[in-house]
Amino acid sequence: MGFYHSMHDPAIEGILVSTEVIADTVSELGRRITADYAGKNLALVTVLRGGVIFLADLCREIDLPLSLDFMAISSYSPGAGAVRITKDLDDSITGRDVLVVEDIIDTGLTLNYLLSVLRQRDPASLAVCTLFDKDVRRLVDLPIEYSGIRIPDRFVIGYGLDLMGRYRNLPFLATLREEVME
Repeated sequence: MGFYHSMHDPAIEGILVSTEVIADTVSELGRRITADYAGKNLALVTVLRGGVIFLADLCREIDLPLSLDFMAISSYSPGAGAVRITKDLDDSITGRDVLVVEDIIDTGLTLNYLLSVLRQRDPASLAVCTLFDKDVRRLVDLPIEYSGIRIPDRFVIGYGLDLMGRYRNLPFLATLREEVME
């Protein structure tokens, strides 16, 4: 595997969630979603860029017809939950069963905003699936129907999550050394 060098990157402290645990979790989420959405008009929606890797793996674990769509958002002020949509969905979700696929949920402020926008478009249903759940940081009460792995309050990289655009391609979730964060 080509990630030997990644493990020797001085910024990486260690692996928090292994490639194998991620794969097992994605597979289990896919099984549950397949069972729950049988016979429905499923649309998976993710927020660029972090959610793309999880979405790609998850959709292949869902044994149903479905569509994929993407949004991009930009923060007015990082961490404050004040965001604007910079790329909207390409397709209408009116009357569709929409599952928002998130790589990670922490405060929930951005997702709360996104759900309020999507609800106004009259989907048949609207639910959330996250691979990583940093619920210790949650500021709003959100219904998360499909939650993969609870993680501690640490800055993490890998499997879609980045540090200044890097590390998204790591096949595991890693923690960073404290001095990198300073």
